[in-house]
Amino acid sequence: MIRPKSQKRAREKARVDRQKEKERRRAEARERKANAPPRTGEEDPDLAGIQPGPQPPPDWLLEENQSEDQNEENE
Repeated sequence: MIRPKSQKRAREKARVDRQKEKERRRAEARERKANAPPRTGEEDPDLAGIQPGPQPPPDWLLEENQSEDQNEENE
């Protein structure tokens, strides 16, 4: 039977290990952000070219609809 004292010690060690791992990951993220080249321009690259309001359908959807229309015409 494991004694409660050793269980608590193991839990505390695991908690400390998790905290150290989190701090290591945070330090890596800070270093990565510090070494990253600065963004050029004021526009967010994820939002580049998007206009407010409804967006046109993607090209792949238009191609799919055209092929379905052709199949219906052939039947």
